[in-house]
Amino acid sequence: MQYTQLGTSDLKVSKICLGTMTWGEQNNEAEAHQQLDYALDCGINFIDTAELYPVPPMAETQGRTEEYLGSWLAKNGNRSKVVVATKVAGPSQFEWIRGGQRPRLNRSHIRSAIETSLRRLQCDYVDLYQLHWPERATNYFGTLNYRHVEENAITLEETLTVLKELVAEGLVRHIGLSNETPWGLLECLRQHAQGLPRVQSVQNPYSVLNRSYEVGMAEISIRERCGLLAYSVLGFGVLTGKYLNNAQPAAGRITRWPDHFGRYSNPQALRATEQYVALAKAHGISPTALAISFVVRQPFVTSCIIGATTMQQLQDNLQATETHLTDEILEEIDAIESQSPYPAP
Repeated sequence: MQYTQLGTSDLKVSKICLGTMTWGEQNNEAEAHQQLDYALDCGINFIDTAELYPVPPMAETQGRTEEYLGSWLAKNGNRSKVVVATKVAGPSQFEWIRGGQRPRLNRSHIRSAIETSLRRLQCDYVDLYQLHWPERATNYFGTLNYRHVEENAITLEETLTVLKELVAEGLVRHIGLSNETPWGLLECLRQHAQGLPRVQSVQNPYSVLNRSYEVGMAEISIRERCGLLAYSVLGFGVLTGKYLNNAQPAAGRITRWPDHFGRYSNPQALRATEQYVALAKAHGISPTALAISFVVRQPFVTSCIIGATTMQQLQDNLQATETHLTDEILEEIDAIESQSPYPAP
């Protein structure tokens, strides 16, 4: 396993991060613990979760993922061996997260969120605390056609000031962003120059089906040492090829929740996926290996987040990181991309 410095911090994180958003819905507690045991044995020391998880979000299951991770940490007494990352939810319709109030990124809501997360995680601190999505109105989760709206949002300065207090109290070691834009990242870095905590990472989608991070964000990540924690590297499993030819595997997320996970299964994304699957097979590698290896090799990527619902999937994902993509394969990936640039933004 390779390890990378998290931003400018003193943390070394594995190049592969174990994603957890299926725990509590598609995976029970015993299965989550099995994944964690295997991941740790394989050298993974980076675990990513969120107060919102599992996904799709539901009031009945919210928080289970952190609870499963917390029970594993308590059972094994190995908190010092892992870097724990979690997230605080921004404005949304999920009012049940805050007991009937619309989530906000202000002092009272962030305080409530971190204290509740720490109880579920059975920890005294989290290593990386991330803003799950922005407070302000902007584009994320694949939204295009930006329309500027001035609203009475909590400012980034106010949010970062609260996070500074959490860092000073030892509840949070470092902070990060998620589903953020170039302006948001640069504004946070500007606020750091004014004495507020430094953002150390950005967790955004990135895959061969969505290379939009390369436009603007990648340069900032490299120049400012604030790397990408790439999620949806397999496009909800689409890039494995298992949904091609109208297949609907019973346990697949897209099969079970098509309204939640249709982002990577539009016609243009499926056409591109057919080409990527054919390319992988022509070179004697698995489609999973092609997709994951492409992400891991990028210089702006700090860690690649993988998720699995079965141990076989987890093993396949980890084996995929050992695949070397030749210059010929990379050129063919770029050729496919050029025909339909980021078909699933």
